[in-house]
Amino acid sequence: MDISGLYIVLSVFVLLVIVLLVFFTGNEKNRLTTLASLAFVFVLAGIFFGENRAIGYSLMGIGMVFALIDIFRRSGKGNPGTGD
Repeated sequence: MDISGLYIVLSVFVLLVIVLLVFFTGNEKNRLTTLASLAFVFVLAGIFFGENRAIGYSLMGIGMVFALIDIFRRSGKGNPGTGD
């Protein structure tokens, strides 16, 4: 295994630990929503399929779009910059 493979395995492990910590220690308000979980899966899939850049970046982009949609939905009115 070369250094880039080791980096990918380490990144996936760290992300998995973060998700487990959020899942088990978070209260009901801080739990992952279905859309956030789906975004996380797409980002991980993008990391796994990173050798083919077109597929890897596309999957990561889809994950980021899902994450942004989830952020706007959780912000209430869909306009987080108003300070309401």
